[in-house]
Amino acid sequence: MNAVIYIHGKGGSAAESEHYKSLFPDCEVIGLDYQTFTPWETGKEILIAVEELKSKYENVILIANSIGAFFSMNAGIDDMIQKAYFISPIVDMEKLITNMMQWANVTEQELESEGVIHSDFGEDLSWEYLSYVRSYLITWHAPTQILYGSNDLLTSLETISDFANKHQATLTVMEGGEHWFHTEDQMLFLDRWIKKLI
Repeated sequence: MNAVIYIHGKGGSAAESEHYKSLFPDCEVIGLDYQTFTPWETGKEILIAVEELKSKYENVILIANSIGAFFSMNAGIDDMIQKAYFISPIVDMEKLITNMMQWANVTEQELESEGVIHSDFGEDLSWEYLSYVRSYLITWHAPTQILYGSNDLLTSLETISDFANKHQATLTVMEGGEHWFHTEDQMLFLDRWIKKLI
């Protein structure tokens, strides 16, 4: 028997894994309720969870949403994953952080000096986080399928395409899709995407 582990995005929860149980009826589907929110901490949580699943199941399949994909790629699990499905993944965190710094009108010097700056749009900008992202080179070799919405405001098509090309991942674009797949049409597209690939 195979296991599916679901890693949610920001503001999501492990309960979202329930949606995927009908899509993987022959697998044990588990959502990880991680308790940390930095790549170096959450990556460790994901690694421990995947190692445990790998000891019990023949294969482990990963479904990761948004920043959950970024955390997963920081976990050092790609050699334990049979296949990965990334939904609206954050694949260039440095670019996203520097974009948010521009939105908040924060310079690198200010961020380094302050350490953490709270933005008007609700995101905390962290010099430690940015420094980690710049120093940690992501290596990801697991066979990966990516679902991306053309109206994703966090990641450009150029950025996601570049990642897909560099990592031999297959990219599917939903025209009109958003970063957060949640409408009836978007979830129908997502379900059909997975069913076609299983």
